[in-house]
Amino acid sequence: MSDLIDFFKTRSSTPIVGLIEPAPSAEELTEILTIASRVPDHGKLNPWRFIIYRGDARIQVGEMLAKRAAQRAAENNEEFSDSHREKELKRFSRAPLVIGVVCSPRDTHRIPEWEQFLSSGACAMQLCNAANALGYGSNWITNWYSDDEEGKRLLGVAPHEKVAGFVHIGTPKAAAPDRPRPELQSVVSEYTGPYQG
Repeated sequence: MSDLIDFFKTRSSTPIVGLIEPAPSAEELTEILTIASRVPDHGKLNPWRFIIYRGDARIQVGEMLAKRAAQRAAENNEEFSDSHREKELKRFSRAPLVIGVVCSPRDTHRIPEWEQFLSSGACAMQLCNAANALGYGSNWITNWYSDDEEGKRLLGVAPHEKVAGFVHIGTPKAAAPDRPRPELQSVVSEYTGPYQG
């Protein structure tokens, strides 16, 4: 049990540029997705799904995102440089595996959509934990294409769905760097009554 506590106390994200081959095997990926699906889910709705981007699909996605980013820049009278294009081309090919976590809300009056979105976020966190537990590095991001309707469409996300995140997974080149964490006294308080503003 102490090993598990140490695992959670020391978990961190690996920079995407630090994720290299190999990616999880087919069996490991099944295990990761099984663990990611085991999250709080009020009403047993399964209001989420996963999209796997790997192999040449990552290159194809980058090409489409580069075109869309150029369109967005033109629409806003912004410059779109060669370096910006290169950045967009590599969005999904920096890590050997990317898993999209998509909130696909169920139409129910009993459980609000925001609660279903929280369940989707829990899936993304479980993806990271499962990948890390198997010795892989992970990084959970969203980025501009998560909120851009055309960007979402290009990535296989339906208009009624929301992106909870894209989890990039691979073998870490080096130990993940840590970052400063908040002092507990700055984020924890005892209840003292209604908020007074």
